[in-house]
Amino acid sequence: MDVLVAVPIHNEAATICRVIPRIRDFATDVLIVDDGSTDRTPELVDQLRSDLAGVIHHPTNLGYGQSLIDAFRWAASDEAPRRYQWVITMDCDEQHEPESLPAFFDAIRHADEASPAIDLISGSRYMHDDQLAEGSFMPPPERRRVNRALTAEINDRLGLGITDAFCGFKAHRLGPTLDLGLTETGYAFPMQLWARIAAKALRVTELPVSLIYNDPNRSFGGDLDDAERRLRHYREILNAEIENAAQECKGCCPCL
Repeated sequence: MDVLVAVPIHNEAATICRVIPRIRDFATDVLIVDDGSTDRTPELVDQLRSDLAGVIHHPTNLGYGQSLIDAFRWAASDEAPRRYQWVITMDCDEQHEPESLPAFFDAIRHADEASPAIDLISGSRYMHDDQLAEGSFMPPPERRRVNRALTAEINDRLGLGITDAFCGFKAHRLGPTLDLGLTETGYAFPMQLWARIAAKALRVTELPVSLIYNDPNRSFGGDLDDAERRLRHYREILNAEIENAAQECKGCCPCL
């Protein structure tokens, strides 16, 4: 199976030496994108390099979205050791469980057999929201509120029917993903992704993943640490993408 697991990281020295070996237990090809880390992460990445398909080091912090964009481009480049058909993206902060990778591999096999083919398998922490296990690592209320609001808005405006707009644990079919021309470099990357997926009428399915929040004090940086400003910023990106798609489409896409 020609699948690359791409792991964007930033200052993950505390977890990387635990998480990457667990990923390698399930995945042959792993790419790390180090987004300008200022702790020991670059040194630790280089120590792990022999077990990796590739490493990208950003000299400065370019953003979460840019890390994913660079991973997709690398997977299609001559630097890649093989021609990948899929890229699974997952984080290195122990909120995405490597033990879920076999479920993604199974979902990819089903996606390839589907007619028409499925282009995105999106992890969801809330597919079975009414069945969350007691003791689940629940998100801070403001993060859940932002996620709920934007997931509902995306479904209403784009007709996607998803349950978790912000889970980064995903399997992307590489060709259609590159064709989206993604450019959003920051944490608003999912807003652009969903809008362009809808505009291109790509097929999406969801896969349940564990709800784990082990860093309630995580910083988004600057104004985005304020939930209302973050929500407003995400909506600005979503609105701009929908407007741009409508202009390009000129009324041909009923969802816009």
